[in-house]
Amino acid sequence: MKGLLQTQADGSTKLMDFLDDQHMHRLYEKFILEYYRKEFPDIKTSSPQIPWQIDDGYFDMLPVMQSDVVLEYRDKILIIDAKYYSHNLQIQYDSRSIHSGNLYQIFTYTKNKSLEAGSGKEVSGLLLYAKTDDFIQPDQEYSMSGNTIGVKSLDLDCDFNGIKQQLNNLVSQYF
Repeated sequence: MKGLLQTQADGSTKLMDFLDDQHMHRLYEKFILEYYRKEFPDIKTSSPQIPWQIDDGYFDMLPVMQSDVVLEYRDKILIIDAKYYSHNLQIQYDSRSIHSGNLYQIFTYTKNKSLEAGSGKEVSGLLLYAKTDDFIQPDQEYSMSGNTIGVKSLDLDCDFNGIKQQLNNLVSQYF
């Protein structure tokens, strides 16, 4: 209800501001999930929980690993963790870096999914930030313990064809 159109005094309408980044994050995450479901019906698109791959059977107090978007096609799996922040990078001692918690999270999702899927599947992870006004935007790819972990920005400040091209390019890159 908070995102409904409001009428202004002059008769024009505008999209109401969302009250916090949590609402926008959820909208961003769902947009990416539903985009891939609609535009790529041959790719299995879901948002599953990723089970912990535990050696001793002791699961008490482990957090749920709830993925945002998982794309599966043939022998490849891409886990997308959608991030919507006012700043995509953390700054510490005048040095910019990827939010450490986000990187740990996508690495953990990717490693556990890789173990679950088995050796016949190539599992990659992607932190997909909504582009901000910051001068530096993340655009990197890392090879970590046998998996590819990407960190990219999606520019939402363009027409839909531009957004579509960016999302399609990710499919081309990972599949």
